[in-house]
Amino acid sequence: MVESNSGTRSLLNDLSFHKGAFFDLGHPLLNRIADSFVKAAGIGAIQAVSKDAYFTAIEGSSLDSTRTDIPGVSKKHRFPNLRGETSQKSLEAMVKNTGKESLQWGLAAGLYSGLTYGLYEARGVHDWKNSAVAGAVTGMAIAFTSDNSSHEQVVQCAITGAAISTTANLLNGIF
Repeated sequence: MVESNSGTRSLLNDLSFHKGAFFDLGHPLLNRIADSFVKAAGIGAIQAVSKDAYFTAIEGSSLDSTRTDIPGVSKKHRFPNLRGETSQKSLEAMVKNTGKESLQWGLAAGLYSGLTYGLYEARGVHDWKNSAVAGAVTGMAIAFTSDNSSHEQVVQCAITGAAISTTANLLNGIF
């Protein structure tokens, strides 16, 4: 009985992803970037499909999706191509939007993870400064991948990325 229990524990430990990354590309930096990219891209795909399902449900139920609680602000439809004449065009538009969202999420996670690792290796310390720089560069990259990015949007995303990353780093030390 003891042998089967230890055999089960060994199998569960082998299947666990807590040991490391999904990939072994020969260098810890590459492993970290690829692992973060793949995990975040999967999350981005799920987010894009759920967003599409939400808009489809809202439009199907005849609810007004353009109404907002903020005066003078109206929402635009995030997936304008999903209103194609055929379901094939709608499916193609959904796959394209899902791929774009996955790429953006993966880019953000891979870039941030790679930058924090590289800055740690270069400076020898992992502190809020590394997080601020990595967050700012990642925020800029996200702004550049969005539609119609402007100078103001790039600066705004850089500041937001740095602020969120720095706050997360500082709160990580507290909690």
